[in-house]
Amino acid sequence: MSDTRTDTATLLTLTFVVSFCSFAYEFVYSELLTVMYGGTVTQYVITVGLYFFSLGIGAALSDDLDGANLGGNFFRTEVLLAAAAPAGFLLIVGLNSVRIPQAVPAEVIWTVARLPVVVVGFLSGFELPLLTRMFDELDDDGSATPSWLRTAGTRIHDFVVAAVGTLWTVERTEGRRSGLSVILAMDYVGGLAGAVVYARVLYPGIGLIPTIFVLALLNGVAALVFVAHFGEWSWWPFSDAGASVSAATGGNATDTTDSARADRSLSAARVSKALLVVCLLLTATYAGVVAKHDAADERLSQLYLEQQIENEYPPGAMRATVTSQETTAYQHVIRYNRTWTGTGPNPHFDGRTERCLRLGAAVQLCESWADSYHEGLVDVPMSLVDPGPDTKVLVVGGGDWIAIDHLREYGVTVDHVDLDGEFMRDAKTDPFFGRWHDDAYEYDRLNTTVADGYRYLQETNETYDLVLLDVPGATDDDLLTLYSTEFYRSVRTHLSEDGVAVTWGYSPDAYPEHHKAFVNTVGAAGFTNELSYWVREDLDDDGETERVEQFYVLAPGERPRLTGDGATRYVRAREEHYAAVEWRAVPHYRGVRENSIFHPNYDILVDT
Repeated sequence: MSDTRTDTATLLTLTFVVSFCSFAYEFVYSELLTVMYGGTVTQYVITVGLYFFSLGIGAALSDDLDGANLGGNFFRTEVLLAAAAPAGFLLIVGLNSVRIPQAVPAEVIWTVARLPVVVVGFLSGFELPLLTRMFDELDDDGSATPSWLRTAGTRIHDFVVAAVGTLWTVERTEGRRSGLSVILAMDYVGGLAGAVVYARVLYPGIGLIPTIFVLALLNGVAALVFVAHFGEWSWWPFSDAGASVSAATGGNATDTTDSARADRSLSAARVSKALLVVCLLLTATYAGVVAKHDAADERLSQLYLEQQIENEYPPGAMRATVTSQETTAYQHVIRYNRTWTGTGPNPHFDGRTERCLRLGAAVQLCESWADSYHEGLVDVPMSLVDPGPDTKVLVVGGGDWIAIDHLREYGVTVDHVDLDGEFMRDAKTDPFFGRWHDDAYEYDRLNTTVADGYRYLQETNETYDLVLLDVPGATDDDLLTLYSTEFYRSVRTHLSEDGVAVTWGYSPDAYPEHHKAFVNTVGAAGFTNELSYWVREDLDDDGETERVEQFYVLAPGERPRLTGDGATRYVRAREEHYAAVEWRAVPHYRGVRENSIFHPNYDILVDT
C-alpha cells in the first residue's frame, strides 16, 4: 500500500494535468474551427457553449459509473480522451480537405464538424467527479491533504466568506471541507494554466497541429502514471486485491451483490488490459509526433492546404504545391506553386505554373498579377495628385514593399505603417519579393512605422494627399477594424483638402453583400464620392486584356478625372479604358448595416 499523502499529492497533480488539457482542448477546437470556417467570435462562442454543455452532461452521468471501479473508469476516460481529441481534430481538417457534394446540406457539415467538441467535452465531464470520489476515499479524515494546501485553502475560504458577507448573510461552517472543494481548487488552477500556456506558449510556439498532440500525450501520460502509482489499490482492476476478490467469489461469495460486483471487476480488467496496450501505443506515437513536431506540422498543413488553397476554382482546374510556410505573430504566411490543369474556364493557361503568396485565408500575391495589382493601387491614383517631395502619401499595410517601389518613381514623401514587423523584415531579403520591390525599403523619403494602422491614425497629426490601403480582405476578426466606419473616418480626417484614399474592394458581381457593406461603411464615414475602376492584364497572352482587380478611390467631395493633365504614364497608355471611368456619388444600400468597431457587420464580412 502506497503512502496516503503521496497518493493524495498524485491525485491532485493528475487533477491539475487533466484540467489543463480540458481547457486547452476547448481553445484548440475553437481556433481550428476559426481557421477552417472563419469568424472568431462565432466559432469561439459556439465551441465554448457546446463544450460546457457536454461537460455538464458528462458530469451528470458520472454518478452512474461503477463506484467499485473508480480507478478503472478514470483510466478509460483518459485513454478515450487521448484517442478522441486528435481524431476529432483530424476529422475537422478532413472535412475541409475534400470536396463534399453540393447535395449534402451545409447544416450537416456544420453539425459533424462540431461533434468532436461534444465528444471531448462529454469525456472531460467524467474526470472531475471521478477524481473527487477517489479523493474522498483517500482523505476520509482530512489528514492526507498537505498542510500547506489545507492552510491555503482555509485562508482563501475565509477571505472569500468575508467578502461575500458584505453583501449576503453567511454562516461559517466548522470541520473539514469535502474533497470537492480541494479538487475544484486544483481544477481551476489547472484550467487557468491551460489557457495561459496555450495562448502564450503552445499555439504561438509550435502551432495548432502539434498542440493537439501535446495535450493528447499529457492525457496518455496521466493514465499511465495513474496505473503505475495506484495499481495495487483494491478498486483498481489490475490489482491483486481485485483478483483475490474474484477468486473468493468463485465458491465463498456470501451474497449476490458481491458476486455481481466481482464479475464486473473481471470484465473491467479484461477491457482495461486491452486499453493499457492502446494507451501505451498512443502515448508512444504522440511522443514521436511531438518530438518531430516541425515535420508533422508542415506535412499535415501541406496536405490540407494543397487541397483547399485554390478551392475558389472548379474542381481539378488548379493543382497547388506548398513550398514553405511560417507563422508570424500576426499571420500565417504560405508560399506555394499553382499549376493550371487546363480543365477549368481558362484553357489557355493549360500547364502554366506560377508562384503565389497567401497571408492567412487571402491570396496576397501571384506572379501573373503582381505588377497589375500595384499599378492599379499606385499608378492609377497618382494621376489625381502632383508628383514630387511635397506630396505626402500614407501606405497602410504593404509589408512586401512593392507599393513603396512604385511610389518611389514619383519622388513623393511616404509614411508607411504595417503591423507585422517580422514579415516586413523577411520580405526585404526574400527573392520572391525582391524582384518587385528592388530594395524600396532604402528609399530616402520613406518613413516606416511598425504599428496598427488604426491606432497610428488615432495618434498622428499628419495630413496626406493620398492614402493607400494595401490590406487583405476582411477574412477574420483581426481585420474588421480596418474595414470599420471609425477607421475610414480617421482616414478622411487625415486627408488634405484635395486628398483621396484608395483601396482594393469587393466586386459587386462576385461579392454583392460584401460590396454593399463596404459602400455603406465608407459612406457613413463621410466619403461622398467614389471612383471605381478595374486594372486589366493580358493574362493568357491572347492579345485581349482581362479584368484583374477592382479598386475604389474615395473622396469627401469633387475631384478631377483620371485622364486629366496630371495623368500618369500608365494611365495615358490606357487612356481608352480610363477615359470612361467617372466619379459618382457613393450609394447607400437599404437593409445592410455599415461595419462599426463596436457593432461589426460580422455575418457578412466574416461569418459567411
